[in-house]
Amino acid sequence: MIVEYIRYQAEPRRAQAIMDAYRAAAIHLRAAPECLSQEVAVCEVDPGAVIVRLTWSSAEAHLQGFRRGPHFPPFLALVRPFVPDIAEMRHYRPVALE
Repeated sequence: MIVEYIRYQAEPRRAQAIMDAYRAAAIHLRAAPECLSQEVAVCEVDPGAVIVRLTWSSAEAHLQGFRRGPHFPPFLALVRPFVPDIAEMRHYRPVALE
């Protein structure tokens, strides 16, 4: 399992549009077998800061499966307008704390 974090920094109204885009795009993420979960959060003190957390079965499943599959084009069409607002987009491997 791998976690992708996408950190957006935008004007507050544009941040709302980012969240709306992910609401619409959620159907494509849910339909993709490579995507295990999704979450969007907005900062309480900086309403222009939005973080998207996507859990993928693996980085390869994300990059080779989802991005080459049928669910990626409609997903990308919804979120592409906000690519310039991305401050960071990376895969992270969860670490057990026990």
